[in-house]
Amino acid sequence: MVSSFKEVLNSGKFVITSEVAPPKGTNLEKTLHHIELLKDKVDAINVTDHQSSVMRFPSIGGCLAIKEKGGEPILQMTCRDRNRLALQAELLFASSRGINNVLCLTGDAVPVGDHKEAKGVFDLDSLQLLKTIRLMESGQDLGGNDLDGAVEFCAGATVTPGAQPLEPQLIKFEKKVEAGAEFFQTQGIYDLDNFGKFMEHARKFPVKILAGIILLSSARMAKYMTQNVPGIFVPQNLIDELAAVPKEEMLNRGIEIAGRMIAALKKDSICDGVHIMAIGKEEVVPDILAAAGL
Repeated sequence: MVSSFKEVLNSGKFVITSEVAPPKGTNLEKTLHHIELLKDKVDAINVTDHQSSVMRFPSIGGCLAIKEKGGEPILQMTCRDRNRLALQAELLFASSRGINNVLCLTGDAVPVGDHKEAKGVFDLDSLQLLKTIRLMESGQDLGGNDLDGAVEFCAGATVTPGAQPLEPQLIKFEKKVEAGAEFFQTQGIYDLDNFGKFMEHARKFPVKILAGIILLSSARMAKYMTQNVPGIFVPQNLIDELAAVPKEEMLNRGIEIAGRMIAALKKDSICDGVHIMAIGKEEVVPDILAAAGL
């Protein structure tokens, strides 16, 4: 079954995705509220998979909730926590439940999370997971055994256009395309000129690029990401713009900045769409879209 997200990717429209973070527990009330809020405003919703190595309700469970609500889910799948048997089994389960979109991730390092004594698996990496999906689509598993019922996925990956140096990212990008990635959701971008240079390279390949837009809720957050998150650079003029307004108005200014960037990306056809990451403030995604004129 071809996913509706894949159809949207191939339609030529400006694609919009966002994401929700599952709870740390079984209380899904907030997550379900965010799903209800977003399902008719974006083309697909990612469900994060133990983001930042913090244990949470599973991505597959969140994706099932999106399906139940009538939305289009993207299953985030990290290789950090599962070996190849478990990864393949989860892909079979997802496919059997009509979850047909997967974002392949290697996963954050265990020490950054809340279970520092956990053992990282990393049996496969994101590139190998992409290859695994394409193999399973042909009707075989990684052991060379025939599957009684194959899978079919719209598979994607991530890329960091702001990495310095950029060359290693470009090499990984090309390998992921070769392995079967159909779309990329990028790390957060704020320098559109620099992103445009990355897109000049990316346009040589038959894939869709969704620019990552991380909501800046404060000047402090902008500074922190620039100093501590590899591959993210927030230009000083944006930090100054946030710092120039009262603290209680910073979130609204961050919404304006995100909307402005999305509008510019769409107007100039720089990329194929955006992936909006509001990180704990998913309820303002509709406001970001409104600020972008979408």
